[in-house]
Amino acid sequence: MSKEQITKPKEEVDVNGMIDELVKKSHVSLKEMATFTQEQVDKVCEAVALAALDNHMKIAKMAVAETKRGVVEDKAIKNMYASEYIWNSIRDDKTVGIIDDDDEKQMMKIAEPVGVVAGVTPVTNPTSTVVFKTLISLKTRNTIIFGFHPQAQNCCVETAKIIRAAAIEAGAPEDAIQWISKPSIEATGALMNHDGVATVLATGGPGMVKAAYSTGKPALGVGPGNGPSYIEATADIKQAVNDIVLSKTFDNGMVCASENSAVVDASIYDKVKQEFEYWNCYFLKKSEVPALEEAMFDAKRGGVKGPIAGKSAYDIAKLAGINVAPDTKVLIAETDGVGPKYPISREKLSPVLSMYKANGHEAAFKRCLELLEFGGLGHTASLHTRDEDLITEFGLKMPACRVLINQPSAVGGIGNIYNNMVPSLTLGTGSYGKNSISHNVTDWDLLNIKTVAKRRNNMQWVKLPPKVYFERNSVRYLETMEGINRAFLVCDPGMVQFGYSDRVLAELRKRKNNVEIEIFSQVEPNPSIETVEKGVAQMDAFKPDTIIALGGGSAMDAGKFMWLMYEHPDVSFFGAKQKFLDIRKRTYKVPTSNKAKYIGIPTTSGTGSEVTPYAVITDNKTHIKYPITDYAMQPDIAIIDSQFVETVPPRTTAWTGLDAITHATEAYVSTMSTEYTRGWALQALKLAFDNLKASYEGDKEARYNMANASTMAGMSFASAFLGINHSIAHKLGGEFNLPHGLAIAITYPHVVRYNATTPTKLAMWPRYNHFRALKDYADIARYLGFEGNTDEELKESLVKHFVDLAHSVDVTLSLKANRVEKAHFDATVDELASLSYEDQCTTANPKEPLISELKQILIDEYDGKGVETK
Repeated sequence: MSKEQITKPKEEVDVNGMIDELVKKSHVSLKEMATFTQEQVDKVCEAVALAALDNHMKIAKMAVAETKRGVVEDKAIKNMYASEYIWNSIRDDKTVGIIDDDDEKQMMKIAEPVGVVAGVTPVTNPTSTVVFKTLISLKTRNTIIFGFHPQAQNCCVETAKIIRAAAIEAGAPEDAIQWISKPSIEATGALMNHDGVATVLATGGPGMVKAAYSTGKPALGVGPGNGPSYIEATADIKQAVNDIVLSKTFDNGMVCASENSAVVDASIYDKVKQEFEYWNCYFLKKSEVPALEEAMFDAKRGGVKGPIAGKSAYDIAKLAGINVAPDTKVLIAETDGVGPKYPISREKLSPVLSMYKANGHEAAFKRCLELLEFGGLGHTASLHTRDEDLITEFGLKMPACRVLINQPSAVGGIGNIYNNMVPSLTLGTGSYGKNSISHNVTDWDLLNIKTVAKRRNNMQWVKLPPKVYFERNSVRYLETMEGINRAFLVCDPGMVQFGYSDRVLAELRKRKNNVEIEIFSQVEPNPSIETVEKGVAQMDAFKPDTIIALGGGSAMDAGKFMWLMYEHPDVSFFGAKQKFLDIRKRTYKVPTSNKAKYIGIPTTSGTGSEVTPYAVITDNKTHIKYPITDYAMQPDIAIIDSQFVETVPPRTTAWTGLDAITHATEAYVSTMSTEYTRGWALQALKLAFDNLKASYEGDKEARYNMANASTMAGMSFASAFLGINHSIAHKLGGEFNLPHGLAIAITYPHVVRYNATTPTKLAMWPRYNHFRALKDYADIARYLGFEGNTDEELKESLVKHFVDLAHSVDVTLSLKANRVEKAHFDATVDELASLSYEDQCTTANPKEPLISELKQILIDEYDGKGVETK
């Protein structure tokens, strides 16, 4: 007997013993979870979602570092999606006990767990898939054992450790989440085939999915995608190309639903090609296509070679010996064939696209069918058109389970961002692709369900305080306002020292009823959670029915969070501070206050906090400022009384006024701006540019106008939100103890110039159908009457007028000139760039920034490059 024959059985015994032990532990936990109530289950799941969300950037960086695939920022978004969108989708599902009791039909439905789940994860979407599969397993009281892809073992293990610890702390059994510690094909196979495993959730290559289905037990596995995208003659070309470039560059094209080929009507082909070239997409010469195919595809098995998936267009071109610019977004090969003789027509898992010219609908449909039949049956097909009848015809004729209309296929296919499909990271292909499911994985039964999903523009909103009072002496409203019996005043020490608080108290004492009053005057310039907790303790003892915040943004922000914690003592700062993509779908639900009313009275003209749902709170331990945002903190009443801003010191007037300009500018160019918010933004900008200098010099009428400008800017960004100007400034203020308005002003010119250039990464919001920041900045300049003929000239004119205005109020626009030490800056700039990306305000910026780009902005503003220096 050979040495190999002697050692091989021993290895099999070791693997089987390891799997036996994992399954045994999993069954113990499964038995315990069977006794859980819905509340217990949901508590565990929310803890998992929050833990993953809190670490979304860390595990994204680990995934890219380990797999050498994809883009950190995009993997961070995938991790957020897996935490936020998935949990939001299943949060309210009743999955325990009786879930339906129809008295009329006398039918009852009872939910029971299926058992131990084997979770197989891919190298392409490693960490986000771990979060997704854990959430859907625990939500249904199942336990899960993972078999991670060997090339993503470390990042997946770290993800599993993080969410396992959170789950256990929230009450989950010790071994509800487990994984194979020494990965191998044999170990994963043993797990999937173990008698103690009830079902298999498999995401991976065709071989792994086939193995899952061959286990003889229920399996949810998904097949490959080779999705075509038909750009029809009536399409919005800018939007269509924007969507495809966004999709192909999102995590370097590794989402299986991403477009692999563009089929374009001949009548618009040249315009489409021109638009792709505008986005730095490189069209290969015919002589270069064979070299690319040889570099990309494995001649024996047909699929992409291992090193290709998730690489950038530049890196792939380099492997093929093709010279392209480093900022090339997508490689495009024009071709006219489909099948084995045309490898470029295969699934690519990278920012590479094949492009076909079609003479009309019939030819285009035929080409799309050929592409689906060549490795993409059942997965995804997309169509860009304005022809409603064609949408129906395309949906009926395409053998694809996801038919996506006017949206980026990668993020459209996973669902719920651009449409109303179920959000998922496991996409079934039905019997077309030899899958048991035809939908985005949920608890649906096994049916082939074809879904035609039209692009959905998110329902927009405008949310403001029910009442906004303005004009000088409008504080007198406190004399007649209904329901004030116990008033709690939140302010800083200066409000008491200089008599501002006395003016408020005087109005309260004019009331017919005897009002009990308590004052908390300990708010510091950057209010901390510790200060908030002190205020809440005082509120708990006093029991106010009205909370009045008097001061700048710090006092009003602190008052908002005190209000929230007073009414809801169990509210979590950890949960509330978490970043979200959509405020309506956030992972942590902030409860609404209803006992006490909140009144904001500003004494500076800048923050707009009196009308916004923002509260910027600093973490005492890390000194990081968090812009906590939720409509639960929308003030009930705002009183803009200009008497309170008439004696503000000039320096504060300058900083806060420049902050108001930034609020209005960022709200105007935001991906979430609307016709409503833009009107407020423009009027605020007009008032601010016209009045800030005179306000700085003490003119009372100018100060009245600045008070209104500040509030209107707040009304705009309360619904449109902000961008990276604030993301960066929040982190600069926390790290270097800079006044917020100063940090904002230093950053403004650099962000305007950055946002106005062609994006490396496209912003993601359905209503923002194509990049337009340069035009938006130019429109602001036009409205304000600034000089310039082209959009570029007008944008620069806006920057110049801002810089001139800042200088006129004695503000120098560099970090260096404002006593930020170079050594301190150099030691923290990388972390500041990463934290700026994670800031809540980043999500509405008109282009998605890379961390490296944020770092460059920070470096440029240290010396004031292009602003204070040449």
